[in-house]
Amino acid sequence: MLKEKAGETAGKIWNALNETEGLTAKQIKKATKLVDKDLYLGFGWLLREDKISTQEVEGELFVKLK
Repeated sequence: MLKEKAGETAGKIWNALNETEGLTAKQIKKATKLVDKDLYLGFGWLLREDKISTQEVEGELFVKLK
């Protein structure tokens, strides 16, 4: 069940990032309406699948599709 939820959450994040140059974690959270726990679960899934890259920009987590 957790694996299924991780995949669904990752899909929401991917859709939010699609056609952008990248977003901050706060922007993704707002766009997807995910709670922190689920947001980072989705980030983990996408990082493991090598679909996103992350970096810290001005003290905030910045995420973009690869």
